[in-house]
Amino acid sequence: MLKRSVVAVCLVSLIALAGELCAGGVGRLPLHHGWRFKQVRGRNWYPATVPGVVQSDLMANDVIPDPFVGMNERAVQWVDKEDWEYECTFNLTAEQLAADNFRLVFEGLDTYADVYLNDAKLIIANNMFRSWRKECKELLEPGENHLRVYFHSPIKIDLPKVLALDFAYPAVNDQSENGGLLERKVSVFARKAGYHYGWDWGPRLVTMGIWRPVYLEHWDELRFEDVHITTREITPASAQVEVKVEVDSGIECDAVLEVVGDASGRVYATRRTELSPGVNKLTLAFTLNNPRLWWSNGLGEPFLYDFKVRIKEGDQVFDTRVVPTGIRSIRLVTELDMAGEGSTFFFELNGVPVFMKGANYIPNDSFLPRVTREQYRDVVARAADANMNMLRVWGGGIYEDDYFYELCDQNGILVWQDFMFSCSMYPLDQEIEANIRAEAIENVKRLRNHASLALWCGNNEMNEAFYNWGWKQQFAQKGVALRVKMEYDRLFDHLLPEVVREFNPEIDYRSSSPYSDLYPEERNDKSGDRHYWDVWHGKAPFTSYEEAIPRFMSEYGFQSFPELSTVRSYAAHEKHWDIESDVMLAHQRHPSGNELIRVYMERNYREPRDFRSFLYMSQLLQADGMRLAQEAHRRNMPYCMGTLYWQHNDCWPVASWSTSDYYGKWKASHYRTRKSYERVIVSVTKSESEGRMSAYVVSDLLEPLQGELTLKLMSLTGATHKERRESVTVEANSSLHALEIDLDDFLGGLSPSNVLVSAVFKSRILKADSIYLLAPLKSFELPITTLKTEITEFKGGYSIKLSSDHFARGVYLALDDAESPFFSDNYFDLLPGESRVVVVRSAKARDEFTRKLRVISMCDAIKGQ
Repeated sequence: MLKRSVVAVCLVSLIALAGELCAGGVGRLPLHHGWRFKQVRGRNWYPATVPGVVQSDLMANDVIPDPFVGMNERAVQWVDKEDWEYECTFNLTAEQLAADNFRLVFEGLDTYADVYLNDAKLIIANNMFRSWRKECKELLEPGENHLRVYFHSPIKIDLPKVLALDFAYPAVNDQSENGGLLERKVSVFARKAGYHYGWDWGPRLVTMGIWRPVYLEHWDELRFEDVHITTREITPASAQVEVKVEVDSGIECDAVLEVVGDASGRVYATRRTELSPGVNKLTLAFTLNNPRLWWSNGLGEPFLYDFKVRIKEGDQVFDTRVVPTGIRSIRLVTELDMAGEGSTFFFELNGVPVFMKGANYIPNDSFLPRVTREQYRDVVARAADANMNMLRVWGGGIYEDDYFYELCDQNGILVWQDFMFSCSMYPLDQEIEANIRAEAIENVKRLRNHASLALWCGNNEMNEAFYNWGWKQQFAQKGVALRVKMEYDRLFDHLLPEVVREFNPEIDYRSSSPYSDLYPEERNDKSGDRHYWDVWHGKAPFTSYEEAIPRFMSEYGFQSFPELSTVRSYAAHEKHWDIESDVMLAHQRHPSGNELIRVYMERNYREPRDFRSFLYMSQLLQADGMRLAQEAHRRNMPYCMGTLYWQHNDCWPVASWSTSDYYGKWKASHYRTRKSYERVIVSVTKSESEGRMSAYVVSDLLEPLQGELTLKLMSLTGATHKERRESVTVEANSSLHALEIDLDDFLGGLSPSNVLVSAVFKSRILKADSIYLLAPLKSFELPITTLKTEITEFKGGYSIKLSSDHFARGVYLALDDAESPFFSDNYFDLLPGESRVVVVRSAKARDEFTRKLRVISMCDAIKGQ
């Protein structure tokens, strides 16, 4: 091919295409309108929404009921046994077809699908986690074009694979019985979100559909295929930045690659190069002086540079990418300690060891295309507002939408990213391996530019299950233990780490979670991360959280019910308001979940007055457990350097481990987590065996903190029996064991069920406080409290000043049950004589607001009180 200089792009063809015109002449024509769908063996066509899934389209056309309501989930299980067909038409003119290149792009097909363009089969899809891109110019025609997608039932595709084996790959959360499949668990054979087949917090709704955007891309001479920006070295004075690009060129030409500031226009680096037909890989490096670093939430600003990377010749720009970039270093530090018997596990950001405060994150809906940008903003904001600095994107869901990671970048939320494997063992042959490799490469390349990305992890709980759930023995009985372990090793010790090393070597990789480098076949607290479920599954008391202290706690949790307004969304009639009713059990996916909540409640609290009180007390119960765990983990830094509870959010309205429900409503434990995750906390604990009480001050601040710690022993009516003050200095980023007191001496003969401990740390810049009960709440005779409210109206809402004559446990504010506005604080404890101001947004008139405002505390929820 002759070398030539590139002339101006044909603007007529690009502008006339009437789609999205990307900077630099690469255009995009969305194909989201005019779709219809039908059951393949049916006759009726219905309008469809794209992106979407079959179930949501059937609901929109009143063919099936909402499976989130009542027992309706059972009524829609037939859908995943059928094949479905989607089609649309779109028009192109001859002028529009003048562009040199056209590519049909499906960003997501769920899951087994054949794509036909003008009756020519163009794509055969078999992986929900991959995009599908095919050049198609030769298939496009002036005038009407026909696009058709045939979705094969994942059940019909994968059931024969189950039947062909003489052993079963375990998939403990696959609710095959609910789907009418008996024990035939097909989920492990599909590269599809595992939670769609059910989990112990989610329904079985096996979706199909065009679940992410679909469009035609068009361009002329050349375009970027990929842009990767990394920081190679950082000092206070400078950062060495490297830009790697892949340019797909249809011609041989001279071009200039440059990096500029998107807002400032400052040119950081340029490179003149010769491009050849095909994919050209280019590298550009530059020094950024006095860089502004990206910090996680609570440590500093998560500053992002908007680097504009463009390829051009003269004034002609062929393609442009704007890449928001955080200048930061992140690594997982796992070094031997404890004389070689243990090893550290902590994240170091910009050279600073950071205690991770966060949660495990699941998909926001069973029907993924319904999740809006507003919902993404809300779910990340809920994490940031609760002082989190990390979310773990769990391996039974999806590699999230780009917007989710952009929000994490902007809010300083680090992301622990699992690959999509969880709680199962997976078959592996050459075809599956190639499919997974393509999936891993695409998603690593898609996510690697995000400053929030902190870790790649191969799977969730698979190593743990093989060695500690009895799977190794089960496989051995079938004579396949070696085969299954070799498949596991090939996938998680070779394929996935090789992909990360090649395409994202700056980020560390772990094969599994939990996993100990020193003790890979054991559960231990000396090395690696741990999932602790003795509380809940093992029925251990909440105080066990204070004894099981690992190097990094990446899962633990306790369930609660959502508030009544959420329960009404699936159990509208009061006849269902019993935790043993069919509807309530259908919205509790753990086989003994409701009973476990009851057992722990009877162990810790007195009997609730009624169903509404049971919901309220379940949330306080969850908050009490989470507080004990979170404070114990933080007190034990730097030995323990992370606490990620299960779980941040829900995918449908349900009783679960979430701290905010499907509708984004904060539970008591989310408010409590916000306090436990503050930058500085004061934490009180006791040792029954030693008869000692201790007070700690824990600080995430990067400078020392001086202040005064005050402990008061108070009656429930407000009298101070004893007081202890101590001047303390907390070193930067540390936990200080500030006080230790003989418990009997401190009580002075008083019953621990009649008093409380108020702990306050005050410095020049902040105040941290805590209320600690020396005995289980069940043993207390809580006095009847009078909660006074002073309501002040402001534009758009109200402030409510609350005070109490006695100790008020778990003060809860709500409007009527049909509404659930966000209160700035809720479910808090109030000392006698203390006041608290709570703000709420509401459009209600003052009289109506005052009439509908409900304020209660624990004493109002106890039966017979």
